[in-house]
Amino acid sequence: MKKKKILFICGSRNQTTMLHQISGYLNDYEHFYSAFFSDGLERIFAKLGLLDFSVLGGKFREQTENYFREHGLKTDYEGKKNDYDLIVICSDLIVAKNLLNKKMIMVQEGMTDPENIFFHMAKKFGIPRYFGGTASTGLSDAYTYFCVASEGYRELFIRKGVRPEKILVTGIPNFDDCAKYANNNFPYKNYALVCSSDSRETFKYENRKKFIQKAVSLSEGRKMIFKLHPNENISRSTREINKYAPGSLIFIEGNTNEMVANCDILITMYSTVSYVGLVLGKKVYSYFDTQDLRKLLPIQNGGKSAEIISGICRKLIEEETHSGNELHQTGENSNLNINFKTA
Repeated sequence: MKKKKILFICGSRNQTTMLHQISGYLNDYEHFYSAFFSDGLERIFAKLGLLDFSVLGGKFREQTENYFREHGLKTDYEGKKNDYDLIVICSDLIVAKNLLNKKMIMVQEGMTDPENIFFHMAKKFGIPRYFGGTASTGLSDAYTYFCVASEGYRELFIRKGVRPEKILVTGIPNFDDCAKYANNNFPYKNYALVCSSDSRETFKYENRKKFIQKAVSLSEGRKMIFKLHPNENISRSTREINKYAPGSLIFIEGNTNEMVANCDILITMYSTVSYVGLVLGKKVYSYFDTQDLRKLLPIQNGGKSAEIISGICRKLIEEETHSGNELHQTGENSNLNINFKTA
C-alpha cells in the first residue's frame, strides 16, 4: 500500500529537533521536511534578504536545512511536491495557502512573548500575526489541534482566544524531561548564567546596558557566564558584556539547558530556559513574574511528549472525520497511556 505522507515544517533549531523527535514515532508514514516559508509578500522580502533575522531566511534557514542534510531527511521546501495527509508545525504566525484546509497539528515551541499592542491589533483587526510575535501563537485557527506544554498554557491560550476544543495538553519535546540535563560534560559549575535575547535583532526595544548591569547585581559575586541567543549580533553583544561585566565568559554555541543545569543562578529575559531552571530548583530571574511561570511549567513526563503527540498525529491521519471529544477520549485510554492533564 502507498504510504501516507506527512510534511513537517521547521524553523529554529528547537522547532526542528522537536518535530524530528515526533517523526521518529511515525515511521509507518513517509516524511518530508521544509524550512519555514510564506507565500505572501514575506516570501519576496525573504528572497531579497530583508528577513534574514527571522526563520524565513538567513542563518536560521541555513541551520535548518543543514540539519536536514546531516540527518538524511527528505525535503520539500514549501510543500509543493506532494498532496500531504498531515501537516505538523510549530508556528502559525504565517500559514501559506497551500496548507489551509489540511489536517494540521501544531506543537507549542516554548514560552510566548508578552502581549503588546500588535498582538491586540492582530486579534481585533487582523493585521499579520507575526507583528505580535509569539504572543499571537494560536490565533490563526488553521490547525486541527494544538498540542501545548501544560494546563497553565491551555488556560493562557484560551484567554487569548484559542478555541478550547482544539487544545490538547501533551507536554512538549525538549522541555518535558529537564532532569536529564543534569548529566552533562559542561566544565563549569556554581556560576550565574545569563541568557540574552534577540530582541534588538527582531526590532523590539531592549536596554542591554541596563540588563547586563542588573545581571551583575543579581549574580551574588559568582562567576558569570553569558549564553548569547543564536540570532544576536555577536560582536556587538560581546563588546557590551566585556564593557559592563568584564571577566565574564561568553558562549555563542553549546547546549543551553546543560548550562542551566550547572548554574546556581539563572537570569533571563523571555527565554523558555527559565522553565528548565525552575524545574531544576535554580534561583531564576526573568522579566516574567516567577509565580506566573510556575503556573505555566511544562509537564515533566520523562520525555514522553514526542510519543504522545505522535499518537495524536496517527489518530488524525487515519480517521476520515475527527472531533475534539473523540481525540481526548483516545488520549486517556490508548496503549500509550496518554494523559492530557498536568502531572
